[in-house]
Amino acid sequence: MTIFDKIISKEIPADILHEDDHCLAFRDISPQAPTHFLVIPKKPIQSVDQLVDDDAALIGRMWLVIRDLARKQGLADGYRVVVNTGADGGQSVDHLHYHVLGGRALTWPPG
Repeated sequence: MTIFDKIISKEIPADILHEDDHCLAFRDISPQAPTHFLVIPKKPIQSVDQLVDDDAALIGRMWLVIRDLARKQGLADGYRVVVNTGADGGQSVDHLHYHVLGGRALTWPPG
């Protein structure tokens, strides 16, 4: 069980921005930008590599949640969405999650 599973089950508190039957969004506890939140599926998917074709609607739903929350969070000047996959990709929790960062100009390359 990951920390995200515990957030989904409400065993661990989080600053939740959005919740529906399919996904959950909450503020990152170690923000890397003035606005930094995560969007995760409630379905236990380890990473992008573990997605199956039947997950297409779920992933599409998550992108719409990202869009809507970015607007609600006032990120009209832009934002970045990052998904880390695997150890070399910087994934630290084995549960698919999208980082949404904004509120300042972001540099490239990211690291």
